[in-house]
Amino acid sequence: MRIAVGADHAGVDLKEAVVDWLVDQGYDVHDVGTFDHESVDYPDYAVKVAQAVAQGEATFGFLFCGTGLGMCITANKVPGVRAVTCHEPMSARLARAHNDANVLTMGGRLVAPGLALDVIGHFLGEDFSGGRHAGRVDKIVEVERRGGSS
Repeated sequence: MRIAVGADHAGVDLKEAVVDWLVDQGYDVHDVGTFDHESVDYPDYAVKVAQAVAQGEATFGFLFCGTGLGMCITANKVPGVRAVTCHEPMSARLARAHNDANVLTMGGRLVAPGLALDVIGHFLGEDFSGGRHAGRVDKIVEVERRGGSS
């Protein structure tokens, strides 16, 4: 499984810890940067990861900025992406099981590496439940297709 990861300067340390863990777990990681603490704009990295997921170049994406929120907002602008910000395991599991989330964002200023790895482990360990949730995800996709109009 290929996973795309990206971060801005506020999330780079958390990204590096996650990349090391993912590689140790045997995942194929595509790291789009950034690679240092020099100030950068988070949307640039969110789009790279979101496009990789939307185009099927990666199964999942992980994005890290100060809060995870700006990355989430930006990633969700890319059609085919269902990004969520999760800072604890239960929401990560349910985002996969109920919403078929394919991008996870986190705040490097809010989440310690150990907790982040726990959250990511739950996200990766959960499959989409389908069933009644499939119809709801289909409605999300339809809203996206219509550009938000009714």
